[in-house]
Amino acid sequence: MHPAGRGRARLLTDEDSAPAQCVNPNSTSPVALVCEHAGRAIPARLDGLGVSAADLERHIAWDLGAARAAHALAERLDAPLVAQRYSRLVIDCNRPPESPLATPGTSDGTDVPANRHMTAAERERRVEEIFRPWDAAVTTMLDGAPRRFAFAIHSFTPMLADGVQRPWDIGFLFRRDHRTSAVLAKYLRSMEPVLEIGMNQPYRIDDESDWFVPHHAEPRAIGHSLIEIRNDHLADAAGCDRWADRLADAIRHLLAEAD
Repeated sequence: MHPAGRGRARLLTDEDSAPAQCVNPNSTSPVALVCEHAGRAIPARLDGLGVSAADLERHIAWDLGAARAAHALAERLDAPLVAQRYSRLVIDCNRPPESPLATPGTSDGTDVPANRHMTAAERERRVEEIFRPWDAAVTTMLDGAPRRFAFAIHSFTPMLADGVQRPWDIGFLFRRDHRTSAVLAKYLRSMEPVLEIGMNQPYRIDDESDWFVPHHAEPRAIGHSLIEIRNDHLADAAGCDRWADRLADAIRHLLAEAD
């Protein structure tokens, strides 16, 4: 049963999923993983947010392939993973919950009617019933054993609706911790020189638009990177496994170098 705010109608019913899926929860691995945009579930009471079924298949609703790649990476590293089941259009769990970006009225040119017209109380229910339980699960994972590194697994679309092309195969996003991303990128380049690797591409970390790095990784002073894989590389199981293998090798190299 899902918790509800005292004296308020619940958003999630007993038929809806819990926000956080915890994989390998008892692992004492020095590496921890999160996948904020793993799922595209929408609470039944939100009636699809007014968005078409076709748009809910697109990158605006979730990070295509990211969940499968993150699960495969967790398996290879025997690492804990917290994956978020709800669509980023319901509430984006890698945004500060008070940010308008957390519940966008428009995403890459697509209107999200339910977000345009929701009340403050409706928005707060999404925060209390989805964001906060997810965030608590991440805290439990990170504090459950000594963690040396934490990685957020994402994917990005090769082209936005405005026609802007994104040529990178993978991007590493960071702010204060330059070293972790640099070591991973250098290792991947040494193994596969043809890879196009973006450093702080296609996005950058900042307090206004990001949550995991500013609020979890940096305060704990653990090595970290937000990893963005181009989603056409994750279109099938073979692609997800290929990238999980690459990243597992790179992270093992990082751990060996840190010893």
